[in-house]
Amino acid sequence: MDADRRIAALDEVPEDSTLLVTLRPVDPDSVAEGEGDVGADDDGGVEAEAILLRLDDGVSAFRNYCQHWTDVRLDKDEGAFVRNGEVFCQKHGATFEGESGYCNFGPCEGAVLEDVDVTVADGAVYLADDAYEFVRRGPSRRDADAGDSRIDFTGN
Repeated sequence: MDADRRIAALDEVPEDSTLLVTLRPVDPDSVAEGEGDVGADDDGGVEAEAILLRLDDGVSAFRNYCQHWTDVRLDKDEGAFVRNGEVFCQKHGATFEGESGYCNFGPCEGAVLEDVDVTVADGAVYLADDAYEFVRRGPSRRDADAGDSRIDFTGN
């Protein structure tokens, strides 16, 4: 596997929480301004977050925003709440199935988290989604003075 696409060792992905990583979309226009996991790198390029979730038979990954209110991050830098293989939105209690991202309870029931393709090989997790480049573990960079978790695409 390509070392540039290695995200983490498999044992670094928690069993009862999530691992937060930052990705760079290959096509910056594919990321919407209102998605809460969006930030900017030092050069003003768009960053997006993904959460990695440990499953019995591997790892799944999803973009780090709720389908009900897309400006709400599921993992706010401390790991998302996970119970019985389901990810919870702590804002309004929606639950998402860990394998599929399907919302089986809450105000966005029936919606599906945006998945990010990952693979496990030789005890490590690799980014397999050609729409993204791996940047680092941890959150995307946000303007702390803005008071919210979105970047301003208008340049203001």
